[in-house]
Amino acid sequence: MADEQHSDDSPGPDEAPEPATRRPPPKRVSIVVPVCNEAGNIAPLAGAVADALPETDYELIFVDDGSDDRTFEQIEREVGRGRGAVGISLSRNFGHQHALAAGLQYARGEVVVMMDGDMQHPPSLLPTLIEKWREGFNVVQTKREDADLTPLMKRATSRLFYRLYSALCGIRMDPGMADFRLLDRTIIDELNRMHEGQLFLRGLVAWMGYRRAVVPFRVARRHAGRSKYTVRKMLRFAKSGLFSFSSIPLRIGIVLGVLMGLLSLAEIVFVVVAYLRGQTIAGWASNMFVMSLMFAVLFLLLGLQGEYILRIYERVQARPSFLIERVVRKDPPAEADGQKEASK
Repeated sequence: MADEQHSDDSPGPDEAPEPATRRPPPKRVSIVVPVCNEAGNIAPLAGAVADALPETDYELIFVDDGSDDRTFEQIEREVGRGRGAVGISLSRNFGHQHALAAGLQYARGEVVVMMDGDMQHPPSLLPTLIEKWREGFNVVQTKREDADLTPLMKRATSRLFYRLYSALCGIRMDPGMADFRLLDRTIIDELNRMHEGQLFLRGLVAWMGYRRAVVPFRVARRHAGRSKYTVRKMLRFAKSGLFSFSSIPLRIGIVLGVLMGLLSLAEIVFVVVAYLRGQTIAGWASNMFVMSLMFAVLFLLLGLQGEYILRIYERVQARPSFLIERVVRKDPPAEADGQKEASK
């Protein structure tokens, strides 16, 4: 799913000037792929990554987010083939963002790439992302170029959301930004130290700043299976992004309170003037309208406050963002540089 400064210091995805120094090739590349019921995509994706990085030492970390098909069986088969595959099975479905976070905790590479497991994020783009990192960029973000494969409604709602997000949060994100990106080890270590209750990695990475480049790509056709992102999940994802990075909804009450106060004052003036002119005031309808409007505003504000209280409640509970049931890999599970406790 994919797809936007208000303040001068807010980070944005625009490509920075190219640094003067050039990095050597990364010693190891970690590729984190969250999957859920993607049994038909595991082998093709592993083969495409191997073709794209024939001379690169890499690990391909599949995170099974509670699949109920043969996904993890296919992951174990890839691990057995010895092509750098690693399998992580979560105890249940924790959601796409938390599955990504689980993979980041286990990633040991000097650079880490996040991508989806349905082949719509083209593995052929991996060398380009690595090349940009070698030019000195710490974040190499991809940007989806809308094509006929992307439904019109999704394109429209994506543009609307990221414009709203940029306006409310002061963090610029352009339409088409997805969770297909390369991050330097420094950023991964910082992300692993954060303990967000409801993750919105696109917002976190944009908020962190750092030198970044943008690489456009065209979405490929899904190789197998169907999208797991329902309208309900997309709305939940959007709500999580807005409430995690903006306090403006909490301040709506002040604005509405002032507006309602001015409206009430205007109504009082109208009533007094009408009374002095000897006009009859029809009170029931106007009173019911004002009362209904005020109660609607009141419950809206209570709901907005509840969203923030819920996040405080979740943080106080201090439950882990995910639970790992099983890890399979061929090489010894040595600690990554900066790898942290996996269930935080």
